[in-house]
Parts: sequence; structure tokens; C-alpha cells
Amino acid sequence: MNTTTQSDRHISLPLLISLVTLFILGAVLRLIDLNEPPLDFHTSRQLRNSIVAREIYYELSPNVDPQKYKLAVSFANSVGRYEPPIIESLVAVAYRLIGRESYAVPRIWDTFFWVLAGLALFDLARRAVSAWAGLAALAYFMVLPFSVQASRSFQPDPLMTAAFIVGIYFLYRWSEEALEKNRSWKWAILAGLFLGFAVLVKIVIAFLVGASAIALVLFTLRKDFWKSKQVWAMALLMVVPAFLFYVVFHSGRSSEYFISWSVALFKLISSSDFYSKWLAFLGSLFGLTILFASLAGALIAPPRLRCLLISLWIGYLAYGLTLPFQMYTHSYYHIQLIPIIALGLAAALNPVLERVSAQGFAGRLAFIALMIAVIGYHAWVARSVLVAEDFRNEPKVWENIAAAIPENTNVIALTQDYGYRLMYFGWRKVSLWPLDTDLAQIKNANRDTAAQFDEITAGNDYFLVTAFGQLNQQPALKKILDQYPIVGQGDGFVLYDLHQ
Repeated sequence: MNTTTQSDRHISLPLLISLVTLFILGAVLRLIDLNEPPLDFHTSRQLRNSIVAREIYYELSPNVDPQKYKLAVSFANSVGRYEPPIIESLVAVAYRLIGRESYAVPRIWDTFFWVLAGLALFDLARRAVSAWAGLAALAYFMVLPFSVQASRSFQPDPLMTAAFIVGIYFLYRWSEEALEKNRSWKWAILAGLFLGFAVLVKIVIAFLVGASAIALVLFTLRKDFWKSKQVWAMALLMVVPAFLFYVVFHSGRSSEYFISWSVALFKLISSSDFYSKWLAFLGSLFGLTILFASLAGALIAPPRLRCLLISLWIGYLAYGLTLPFQMYTHSYYHIQLIPIIALGLAAALNPVLERVSAQGFAGRLAFIALMIAVIGYHAWVARSVLVAEDFRNEPKVWENIAAAIPENTNVIALTQDYGYRLMYFGWRKVSLWPLDTDLAQIKNANRDTAAQFDEITAGNDYFLVTAFGQLNQQPALKKILDQYPIVGQGDGFVLYDLHQ
């Protein structure tokens, strides 16, 4: 039984001040280094979105240089397009309004979405547990260093997660009022719209959306769920948009992604090493103590929230087994865990908060001071991570590298981020020499790329090296390149002439 009282849910003046302070703090953290290039977190994914947004911006803009427009379209068509360009389009429209590209625009959009999602997360926790437990969940959601980094990055995942949180909030509200049909229709429609939108933004959230929707529908309506028009309306809104985009109109792309990242790597789940790496990676992002405390909170949460959280963890497990390689290599594939862990912590911390509220003034003051110190520490770590590196000179470096490449020549490169840095900053596209990565070892461990040097480089005039760490990992390639003359060399690059 949910024993939460109205007084537990009441938003007092101190709580309101704390809420506003947290939202301001979270927003400020996400806007640090607002105008730096998008190289602070999973560079290749952010640059990929930047390239697509640039193409859309050029399409929206009159009087664009025809040559640059042609290049922008060519670059955008060369990057992987697995999701609809929703966040890219929002950014491009903002570019059009201000009249130029800006590194700040994606971060401002993402911060706006994350703050809105924080409001929904707080109110869900307030309704399910208590207002002060909701504040604790919000604090984790807003100042966790990984949350700050991931939620401000220019990729679909922050928008996907924000829409997911808002959708889960409306789904929970529907479950609370499902027996009062006149009042619950609006929650059903809103839940379907936001959860369907989240799946459309990036389909990987479908595991969590499906698991949570099934669980709360069964929890609320039991075996009579199929009689509810609201359930069928929600199901259609959740499924149809993504089904049309990913299955009907872009089935080839979706199949390619599934085969490359699921079928080809499915063998990983048979190894115990995979599970230890997965857990260790989660520990590096969230802290294993926090993770297990949240899981404990899910088990002791009020029934409706318990059902929701357990279903979300089941959905997350299914998601991880479907995309095993990303589970220990791609941190942003875990961004949707942030609100789940936060809600579990709300339930786990609520008994502690109740005991604190029964303490005298000195005891409560000491606990508040401790919480301020914990939040302040994590906020400082988040800020320190963002300011630790300075990327302001990167565009100029890549412009210089591009300028060193002779015009109208074909170039193959051993370079970072699929050549996106050269595309975005230098307006040059190159062919790619295969990298020696963990993924390459898993998919094709026996391939000897150096032995295929002539075949891979056929038709190219120059060989560009900017990823020197990779060059050191491929000594056979390095030995071959030493036979060719260097025709260009500078900050961060070496250019070899393949003709001589």
C-alpha cells in the first residue's frame, strides 16, 4: 500500500527554493563552455549531427554558396542516417533564425529539454513517494557528472530520454486515474504521444517503453486491459510513428543496423567477460553503490512505482542483450538509466528522509549541510570535466590540414571520427583506412589490412595520417608508409604521396 500522505507531497517554500536552485544549477552546468566545438563527448556522434544540421540549415537558407551547399549535401549523405533528423532540424531552424551556425544552439536545446524532463521526474517521484524524495531524485538527475556531459551533447539521445521521462510521467498519471475515464483520456493520449515520439527519435528506447507500458497497463487493468479503448489508443500512438519510419520507409537502414550491431555481435552475450565489463562500465558512469541502492529502492517502492521500475530494469536488460557491444563501450547508450536510477534512489532514500524530518533542528541542519556538500561536490566534478580540455583551436587545426591537401585529389586517411572532423571543420572528405579497434577485432580478427594496402588505397593520390596512436598500433602499415615520400607535414598530420 502506498502510505504517502498529502503533506508528504506538499511543496513548501524551502522545497520550492531548493527546486529552483537545482534547476538553475543544472542548467548552468550544461551551458559551461557554451561556444566550444562539440568535441567534449563522443565526438563522432556529435560531429555527425552537426554535419546533418548544416545541410538542413543550408537548405533553409537563401543565397547560399552553391559549392558549399553541394559539399554540405554530399557530406550529410555520406554519414549514417538511422534516425529521423529531429534534433538536427530543430538546431538548423535555430541557425536560420540567428543567421549562422553556432556551437551553442544544440546545448541550449538539450538543456531546455532536460530541465522540462526534470520537472516531470520530480512530480512523478513526488506523487509516488514524497516531495523531498522527489527533490533527491532531481538532484541526482541534474548534477551527476555523466548526466551533465551526456544530456548536453548534440545527438538524439538527450531528446529521446527527455521525451521518455515525460511520457512515463503521463503513463503513471494515467494509471492513477484509469478508472475515471473522463479524466484519464488526456493522460492516455499524452503518454502515447510522448512515448511514441521518444521511440521515433531513437528506436532503442522501445525496449523500456514497451516494458513499462505493458507493466503499468496490466498493473492497472489486470486481465481486462484489452477492453480499454485508451490502451489501444496508447498502443497505436506509441507504435505507428516509429513503425512507419523504421520499418515501412527505411527498412534497409534498420536491417543494416540490426545485422551489424546485434546479429554480428550476439556471440558476446555467451561470455562471462561481457557481463563483468558491462557492470564495470556502469560502475564508472553511476557508481556501483548508487546503482545497487537504486535497485534496492525499486524493490521497496510503493506498488505502482515498484511495478514501473522493475519493468524498466527488465526492458533495460533486454536492450543490453540486444546491443551487447555498446553496453561496455558507448556511455551515451546508458543515458536512459539516469532517470530510472534517480526514481529508485527516491524510494531508497525516503525512509532516511522521514527519519531526518523527525530529528531536532541540529540534526536536520547537519543532514542538509551534508546533502549540500554532496551535490556541490558532484557539481564541481561535472564542471571540472567540462573545463579540463580546451577545444577552441581544433577548427583551425583541421582547416590547416585540409588546406595542405592538394585540390581535386583523392585522399585516403588514417584519421579520427570517421573523417568527420575534416568534413565539418575543413570541408574535405576522405576515404578511410580501417582502424584497429576492439570492434574490428571482434568482427574480423584475422584481417591483415596491411597486406591489402594496394587494394585498399587504389585510386587514391595521397595517404593522410592524423591518428598517430592508430598508426603505432599498425606497425606493418607504418613500415609501408615509410617507403613513400612525405609531401606535407604540420600540426597533427603527415601527408604521404602514393604516386612515388
